[in-house]
Amino acid sequence: MQIVLALVIGALFGFVLDRIGATNPSVLIRMLSLRSLGLMKAILLAIGVGSILMFGGQMAGLVDVGHMSVKTAYVGVFIGGLLLGAGWALSGFCPGTGVCAAATGRKDALFFILGGLLGAAAYMITYPSVKATGMLDAIAGGKVTLGTVPGAKYDGLMAMPGDVLGIVLGLIFVAVAFAVPEAPGGDAVPAPAE
Repeated sequence: MQIVLALVIGALFGFVLDRIGATNPSVLIRMLSLRSLGLMKAILLAIGVGSILMFGGQMAGLVDVGHMSVKTAYVGVFIGGLLLGAGWALSGFCPGTGVCAAATGRKDALFFILGGLLGAAAYMITYPSVKATGMLDAIAGGKVTLGTVPGAKYDGLMAMPGDVLGIVLGLIFVAVAFAVPEAPGGDAVPAPAE
C-alpha cells in the first residue's frame, strides 16, 4: 500500500509541477534570472505551508518526530549545492522537474536525466578519492537542526524550540511569497507557446 500511495502522491506532485510551469526550462530560467517570479512565489508558498503544517502537526502530536531524517552537514553538501544550482541554471531542470518534464514527453529532459545518471556514476567511481579530501567529514556537529525539536534525536544549534522556529520560518516564507512581485519592474512575461 505504501508503494501505491507513493506513486499516487508522486503523480499528483508531478501534475502540479507541470501545471505551474516547473517542467518548462524557459519558465525556470526566467525565474533563475529574476525576470518572472511566479514560479518562485509558488515554491516559497509550498515550502512555507509545508513547514507550518509539518511543525504544527508535530506540536499537535499528529506528526511523529521519529520520521524526521536529518542529513549530516559537511563541506561536500555545499559544493554539491553549488553544482546543482549551476546545472539547474544551464539546463533549466532540477532533478524533480527533469523527471516530470520527461514524463510530459520532453526529449531534452531525457538527456538531462542521462547526464544526471552519468554524473552519479562518476561520483560513485571517484568516491574514495573525494572522501580522502575531507569534504565528507562532519561539520557543525554533524546531524543538527536549527532549533531543538522535542522528542527528536538531533541537537539544535539554537535554544529556540525547533517546532516554533519551523512555524515562524514557514510564516516568513508565506509572507515573502505574497510580497514578491510576479514580474520585477512591472513587465509581465508571457509564457512561451508550446
